[in-house]
Amino acid sequence: MKITQKKTIKDLTIVVVAASILFVQQLALSFIPNVQFSILLVVLYTRVLGFKKTALIVTIHVIAVNLFSPMGPVSPVLMPAMYLAWILIPILLTTLLKKLNSAISLSIFGFVYGFIYGWIFIPFTVWFLDSPFLPYLIWDIPFEIIMAISNMLSILWLYEPLKKALIHQLDQTHHRHIEKNSATS
Repeated sequence: MKITQKKTIKDLTIVVVAASILFVQQLALSFIPNVQFSILLVVLYTRVLGFKKTALIVTIHVIAVNLFSPMGPVSPVLMPAMYLAWILIPILLTTLLKKLNSAISLSIFGFVYGFIYGWIFIPFTVWFLDSPFLPYLIWDIPFEIIMAISNMLSILWLYEPLKKALIHQLDQTHHRHIEKNSATS
């Protein structure tokens, strides 16, 4: 097997495992409204794995949530909002906000993004449910606050340890790959 094929298989494995972790944790915490580690993980994946892999992880995640969620699929009308809400994180963190690297600055981003995430869904939901805009916006504010605080605290407390652990695992995998190749040559 060529080195590029092994690298591709390794990269695909990393993407699938990361997408699985994202999906499972969201389901595991779904009984608590808007409390999850999804924003933390997408931020982490963006910073460690880069835009392309994170975009693929987000795409797999949105499809998986819609196909396999025990709560049932999200309405097809809301799928574009969901995809936009998730893909916007790696887009922002690799372009306009690429200098945000510390846990503190990323936790502030996570806090603000708790509101942005909710706002992305509002036009789609108001149109789909034929709800009045202002009452829906007001009704959603407590959930946005919960998500904002959850994002901020999870990034503040867990980003650095998870980043260190993920980089360590990726380095270990890379070193095993190099050792195996040098032993066979």
